[in-house]
Amino acid sequence: MEFTIRHRGMLFVVSFAMLTIAVWLGTRVRGRVVDLEGPARGDFDMILGATLTLLGLIIGFSFSMAIGRYDQRKNLEEAEANAIGTAYVRADLLPAADGTRLRPLLRNYLDQRIVFYSTEDSDELALVSANTAKLQAGIWGAVQAPAAAQPTPITALVVVAINDVLNSQGYTQAAWWNRIPVAAWGLMMMMALCCNFLIGFGSRSQRGGFKLLIVLPLIVSVAFMLVADIDTPRRGIIKVAPQNLIDIAQSLRQ
Repeated sequence: MEFTIRHRGMLFVVSFAMLTIAVWLGTRVRGRVVDLEGPARGDFDMILGATLTLLGLIIGFSFSMAIGRYDQRKNLEEAEANAIGTAYVRADLLPAADGTRLRPLLRNYLDQRIVFYSTEDSDELALVSANTAKLQAGIWGAVQAPAAAQPTPITALVVVAINDVLNSQGYTQAAWWNRIPVAAWGLMMMMALCCNFLIGFGSRSQRGGFKLLIVLPLIVSVAFMLVADIDTPRRGIIKVAPQNLIDIAQSLRQ
């Protein structure tokens, strides 16, 4: 499940509205089904505490999953930049004509990878994917001929470097497709609805105290929006910037 900026804002609004309604429903049902005075109050407080603890654990685990994926995407961006830089340097090990053919392909490929990390436009992303595939075929073809003509350990170093470049792109793409499962989002929302209903149901405040009860829906909605923002690699406030790729591109141009 991928949330764009608009969807994350909608996630906050919808979750806050649903959780607030759950609290309100709890206050309306309060006193009509179960009398929470006496021993029943202790049992209810125990259930509410356990439910809130479970909700906190689920949100915490989801936040940890999002942070882990974010760190993985950052590490893969660094690895991809290092792989391209290594391949560019090892192009000197090829015959002069083959090295001259390979270097512009690697520079163009590097530019496409920077756009991949930076763009938010789906049409441009599709164009980048097509260009990347063409450049990968060209890069592999540039080293395939000299490797077949001179299968030496030195040429093998270049082949291994190019193979790392191609593999790193695949690892990056897989990491960017990896999201928090929709089932996890549904579980978090169900738990949040239950907790807010119980908060309203067990509230002792009178009608004027309802404003205080919307604090939990607000906090949970903000937590949902934060997790969604971190879990979305291409858009949002918290995202992976291709700083290492940009540094490599600047150094190659110099």
